[in-house]
Amino acid sequence: MSASHEMEIRVRYSETDAMGFLHHGNYFSYFEMGRTELFRSQGGNYREMEEKGYLLVVSKIECRYRRPARYDDVLTLRTTLSKVTGAKLEHDYELFRDGESIAAAHSVIACVDREGNIQRMPAALEQLGTEAP
Repeated sequence: MSASHEMEIRVRYSETDAMGFLHHGNYFSYFEMGRTELFRSQGGNYREMEEKGYLLVVSKIECRYRRPARYDDVLTLRTTLSKVTGAKLEHDYELFRDGESIAAAHSVIACVDREGNIQRMPAALEQLGTEAP
């Protein structure tokens, strides 16, 4: 079963562009928040993992924008860990406003060492995709 997490995010004024829409680049910050909170909800701790020399870096990310979000909108972000392999994690994201999907995204996260070389993930991280939340 895939691990999944939902969280609410209120669009802040500083995240909008001159037209009053949530700036497209800020969606990626939201997705990072979703990954972090999903990992935390599964008992993970990024700080401890990095201290042990395991770094997770985005190797690919794409987003399909369906509807704009605006200042003060309350959004729900669903983050799902969709695939786990020896050296990478894949996540799917869906952002909703009032139950309507306004954006969907997918990312591939690679596990590297401090020199940027691909490395196998710790066993506990590999197991996240196979356990229920």
